[in-house]
Amino acid sequence: MTAASEHTYSAHVESTQRAHILIPSDLLREIDALVGPRGRSAFLLETARQEVRRRKLLHFLESEQPAWRGEDHPELQDGAAEWVRQLRRQSERRQAGDSQDHGRSLRRRHPGSAQKSSIKPRRSK
Repeated sequence: MTAASEHTYSAHVESTQRAHILIPSDLLREIDALVGPRGRSAFLLETARQEVRRRKLLHFLESEQPAWRGEDHPELQDGAAEWVRQLRRQSERRQAGDSQDHGRSLRRRHPGSAQKSSIKPRRSK
């Protein structure tokens, strides 16, 4: 084992703990049918994490704690519609500046491109 892989392995082992759990035989057979005996731990970890997230969300939704606090979003003090208008104005100014910069850049690289071409188009008969 290299020093790097040993560090990774020991860091992983140090951050986990073994837990002895009892699982009914019928449930274990169903889990094995889904993920195989070698996939049990990963399956149970993923399932437990999902359930923890779900319960935290339910706890939050059932609480009186607001999901949104005005003091956390001072940009919206004049209302969401005004904030959107400001974003659009900024975007339009940025796009206008980018267009002008792009045109200047093209004229610098191709000075004759701004002049009318002396080549006349072919006329079809």
